[in-house]
Amino acid sequence: MQVYSLEPSENGNTTLAPTLRRTLKPHSTPVVTIAIDSSGTLLGTGSADGVIKVWDIKEGFVTHTLRGHNGVISALHFFEATILAEDEDGKSSKKKKKKKRRKDNDRDDDEMEGVIHGDTATARFRLASGSEDGKIRIWDLSKRKSIATLDSHVSVVRGLDYSSRLDVLVSASRDKTAVTWNGRTWDASRVIPILEEVEAVGFVGDSALIYIGGESGKLQIWDPQTGRRRTEEQSAGSEGDEIIRILQNSALNFLLTVHVDQSLLLHSTTVLSNIATSSAIIEPLPVIRRISGTHDEIIDLAYVTPGRSLLALTTNSEDIRLVSLATENQTSSSATGGGYFGADVALLEGHEDIIICLDVDSSGCWLATGAKDNTARLWKIDQARNAYEHYATYTGHAESIGAISFAQQSLASSNLLHHPPSFLVTGSQDKTIKRWNIAGPIIKATTVKSSAQTPSRAIYTRKAHDKDINAISVNHNNTLFASASQDRTVKIWSIEVGEVQGVLRGHRRGVWSVKFAPKDTPPISGDNTGPASSRHGLVVTGSGDKTVKIWSLTDYNCLRTLEGHTNSVLKVLWMPLPASSSSSEGSTPASKRPVQIASAGGDGLVKIWDANTGETACTLDNHTDRIWALTVDPSTNTLVSGGGDSVVTFWKDTTSSTIAAAAAASTARVEQEQQLMNYVHAGSYREAIILALTLNHPARLLALFQSVVDKSPPEEGSLSGLKAVDDVLVNLSDEQVLELLRRLRDWNTNARTAAVAQRILNVVVRSYPAERLARLRGRGWKEVVDGLRAYTERHYRRMAELVDESYLVEYTLREMEEVGFVNGEGALGEVAIV
Repeated sequence: MQVYSLEPSENGNTTLAPTLRRTLKPHSTPVVTIAIDSSGTLLGTGSADGVIKVWDIKEGFVTHTLRGHNGVISALHFFEATILAEDEDGKSSKKKKKKKRRKDNDRDDDEMEGVIHGDTATARFRLASGSEDGKIRIWDLSKRKSIATLDSHVSVVRGLDYSSRLDVLVSASRDKTAVTWNGRTWDASRVIPILEEVEAVGFVGDSALIYIGGESGKLQIWDPQTGRRRTEEQSAGSEGDEIIRILQNSALNFLLTVHVDQSLLLHSTTVLSNIATSSAIIEPLPVIRRISGTHDEIIDLAYVTPGRSLLALTTNSEDIRLVSLATENQTSSSATGGGYFGADVALLEGHEDIIICLDVDSSGCWLATGAKDNTARLWKIDQARNAYEHYATYTGHAESIGAISFAQQSLASSNLLHHPPSFLVTGSQDKTIKRWNIAGPIIKATTVKSSAQTPSRAIYTRKAHDKDINAISVNHNNTLFASASQDRTVKIWSIEVGEVQGVLRGHRRGVWSVKFAPKDTPPISGDNTGPASSRHGLVVTGSGDKTVKIWSLTDYNCLRTLEGHTNSVLKVLWMPLPASSSSSEGSTPASKRPVQIASAGGDGLVKIWDANTGETACTLDNHTDRIWALTVDPSTNTLVSGGGDSVVTFWKDTTSSTIAAAAAASTARVEQEQQLMNYVHAGSYREAIILALTLNHPARLLALFQSVVDKSPPEEGSLSGLKAVDDVLVNLSDEQVLELLRRLRDWNTNARTAAVAQRILNVVVRSYPAERLARLRGRGWKEVVDGLRAYTERHYRRMAELVDESYLVEYTLREMEEVGFVNGEGALGEVAIV
């Protein structure tokens, strides 16, 4: 057990910084349940061995150890019992008499007095506990013993709560019942059949109503006095919707339900204030906010709304999550929040099985989904009204729908919110494709609960492939669409009549993804050919053979194959084309930005490719599992990827800033190089040396030192040859000294430049004390010293060998002085030895 303190973070925002204060081992067996008293000073823990311990949270010691249950402790609840005044007076007088007879106070009693002040408060303090055998025990914490055993449930007790106003204890169990108990006699007042396994129960504030949650995943309100449910009957949710706990705060007007899938729902309780005195049946408590504790595997995702402020996620479930992408200045400051980045905005419910694919139209107002329930659904996204509505259902496929694509819309169209795309194309595991026409403007909006409009019939159905269809893409002018299949082919179809126009063959495994190039994409050169015309269109595909291919629709041939992934390529897309001209100051001209393609694979990598050269521009690595989903914001070029690791990653496009920074750096470097030449020409050695070190110009620096060392005659008293250079070398910073020593080490390895290196090294060693050079340790100093020493020793050995060889030269020359030449013709005569 770990105890943390929560304090506001130092950056001043609304987040809390947890600090670990204490680590304890409360039990020898796993802790199953915990409870905290209303004062926040006591903590109760119940373990699998039937032992209950009460802790002082602040000091970290045990105040009570309670034994009596025969099984796992499944529920705990602290409360203060209602005690009549005469009973309190009698108990207080008995305690005073006992204290007079005591000589020393018991240590445990002292601890309890430190936790609960006053005899009256101690006498009223209780702890209710429930176990897996269905029994409930009431513990008097002042007497440290059980004062009542309540036996009515026949299964695990999961919820306990007490109302001091009513003097009633309520309990709930997995035996599908809730029981109210009289707080004075501890007799059962009423048994309420709930008809579902209950995991949580409690009184709603100070009212007489109780809340109940369990395996159905629905929050219910009941009246324990009449035994009637006060909310409408609700259909049971899925297995992941089961409620495991319900929390409430008396200062807040909502209940928080905790679900098996680690999601939290906030239910408003404001409507309950109007039914306290009536017997009316009300609608279920409205959900005012949803918080997802975790996402399952991300199957697909897409930006929605015209401003791309929401993200639609399919998370291996039958529902679609809409997640907020609000920036920091748009974050809500209300009690329930919900406007922060990553907050759940809505849950689109309607499919009966896992959603496999989705697509969004160009306006962001319409969302289409395909699922394993063999249906496609159309959703209207109206963020301004906070309305996310089911518009239509398309049925007709015999198996799961694995691919879906909208008709392209012109952004110039007015009121796109009320004008859905003209048609929808779906592909299924039944190997067929269907085209569906979408009805015109909406006359009356429908909600998810309503039946929506009448399901449409397909305009045509075509047997498309020999295996499952994985992806569908519609071109920019709504004349063609492409279908990719596990049969290793991609087919190009006419939208109007549904006939095949061409087949793209070349992949060695199934094709997972296909995308048409955007409008006005420039020509792309092939591997062995010149630029191919893009007038008829370009298509990019990703396959299980680990390759990405670019195809020309002029002759349906592959222009270029991109290789680099180490696993199947699961998603491909074209990056938005750059603007034709610079849209703002500092933006990058279109001519400097290539046409790029993004791909995501089973290797957990996202790669950005230059479509013209086939080279990888960059590789993005943040996932630990395969990446199923990839989308891009057309206005900011922000990539979003999601995969099997349940992580959604946002990638910022820094191409423009990188190019601009590189251009600025290149300009600055040219200017600095010119400045360096000016310094050398003017004899400003200090500035020249420092600038050469900064620009990392070893050749310029060597030439500078060479001219100084070769100066004849050298200045008197100078170590290097010029006093100005000596003064510069004496006043270098630690980083500059270390960089200079690195250069000297490199020059020292070559016999032609070793003399200059040794001369400058001599200046450095004589100019700096040993303490100053010792401070350079830890920053590559050892490697530099080792390199200098090794080659310096080699040079000295070479010089010693030359000195030894010079003795032979001197001897030979001396002997030759005694050799004479005769006859004037150069012939050798007799040798006269003196």
